[in-house]
This record gives sequence, structure tokens and C-alpha cells, in this order.
Amino acid sequence: MTLRDTTSLSQAATQADVYLALRRKQGRRLAETVIRYTLLACGLVSILTTLGIVTVLLFESFQFFREVSVVEFLTDTQWTPLFKDKHFGIWPLVAGTFLTSAIALSVALPLGLLSAIYLSEYASPRVRSVLKPILEILAGIPTVVYGYFALLFVTPLLQKVIPNLAGFNAISPGIVMGIMILPMVSSLSEDALHAVPRALRDAAYALGATKFEVSTQVVVPAALSGITASFILAVSRAVGETMIVAIAAGQRPVLTLDPRGPIQTMTAYIVQVSLGDTPAGSLAFKTIFAVGFTLFLITLVLNVISHFFVRRYREQY
Repeated sequence: MTLRDTTSLSQAATQADVYLALRRKQGRRLAETVIRYTLLACGLVSILTTLGIVTVLLFESFQFFREVSVVEFLTDTQWTPLFKDKHFGIWPLVAGTFLTSAIALSVALPLGLLSAIYLSEYASPRVRSVLKPILEILAGIPTVVYGYFALLFVTPLLQKVIPNLAGFNAISPGIVMGIMILPMVSSLSEDALHAVPRALRDAAYALGATKFEVSTQVVVPAALSGITASFILAVSRAVGETMIVAIAAGQRPVLTLDPRGPIQTMTAYIVQVSLGDTPAGSLAFKTIFAVGFTLFLITLVLNVISHFFVRRYREQY
């Protein structure tokens, strides 16, 4: 083989390597393009789904408010759209929703925050790796199971302690709903506490602070934005809960703050009308969209507040 042949083979091998490198580069670019547009499509599906839901709620609610005035909807204190004497005041449903949510939050927020502090500051890594998954199992239980648990176990138990407690009431579903959202508060708060830099803890210990003082006066304030966000997300979850209140709270829309009697929440009313007994297209049927739109506005406001707190009080390290 001559020197010229060797040079030609070397040049051919170099050209082949360059060609393969270009092909690999083009392949990576094609893969990146496919991934980018796939992720874009997924994002667009989420956005379009949200827009579709809002559009349906707005259109159907507009049809409802063509027959019922907004003033009556916001000022009347009776809600009887399925009765002969029809009233369309939303406040009994709003009161029932916030009553059960307040009871749920009184259970979930302190227990969730305290368990998060324990998991983050006191538990050993081994204990934390065991307790946290066990706690999060509560989030995987179907809500219909929670509903029957509230109706058949918690309510009879409370009736032995609380006099005049009806079979359907706000206390029992409120407590069980608090247990249901407890993992959300605990997990999100624990993540926020765990993200606080170790240097802040070490500096507090160097100044002579105890573990309790470090946990409550250093770590918790530093993670306040994340903790607040978990609280508000828990409120949104409690307000939007359906099956627990539909099963255990009753179907009596009354404007009351007494948790011992039956009440009805917005989600429970939507379930009641959606069972099929109310003719589709009727005014009573259209009320579920007005109630749903009200519920959507409440949860939207709560999420905006959560976003504000996260941005306003976020600590940068």
C-alpha cells in the first residue's frame, strides 16, 4: 500500500467520523425538538382544559343569572331551588361549606404543623423514613371511605359525648376531613422546614438556643412562606371536598353556625342535583353551574392568596 493510499484511507475515515458525528448531532437535535414540542403540547392541554372548564361555567352561569338576579343570589338567606317555593340565596351553602372547612382546618393545621416539626427537627432519619410514608398513606384512602367512616364510626362516637348531636352533622365530616388533609399540611410543611439551611440551625445552637427554640423561633419563621402555602392549599382542598360531606353532613341547606345539626355544602348540593332526578336544562339544573362557579371563585381567590404569600415572604438562601 502506497503512502497516497494510506492518506486516502485516513481522509475517508475522518470524513466518516465527521459524518457520524453530524448524524448524532442531528439526532440529538431532533430528539430535543420532539421532547420540547411534547412538553409544550402537555402544557397546552392543561391550559385548554382549564379554559374549557371556565368557559362552560361562565356560559351556564350566565344562563342561570338570566332567570335569577345576582342580587337575590347574593342577598337571599334561603336556598330551596328544588322546592315549590323557590329561593336562590347561596349563603346557606357557603355557610355549610366554611363550617365544615373550619372544623377540618382546626384539626389539620395544628396537627400537621406539629408533625412536620417533629419529622424535620426531632425524628432520626430512620424514623422519618418510616413515619412519613405511613402518614402519606392517609392521602391515598378514597374519600367515600372517609365519608362512611365519619357517618358510621365517628358520629356514633361523638353522640356519646356531645348532647343533641344529629345523625347528620358538621362536626363528624369536619373532623374526618381534617384527618384526610393532614398529610398535605404535614408533607408540604415538612418539605419547607427541611429546606431551611443547616447553617441557620448551627448559628442558633452556637448562641445557646435549645432545640425547641431553634425549631419554633428560627426554622419555622424561615419556612413561613412554604408553611402558609400548605395551609392555604389545605383550605382549598377542604372547601372542594365532596364525598365526605355528601355522605355525613346531610342535605339540609340552612344558614347556621351550629355544627351539631345537618347542613349542606356547595359540593354536596352539586352531587344531589347531578344524581339524575332533576331534568337537564331546567332552572334547578342550572343552579349547579352557578354554585360551581361560586366554588371556583372561592378556590381561585385562595390560590391567589397562596401565590402572594409564597412570593411575598419567600426567603432566599
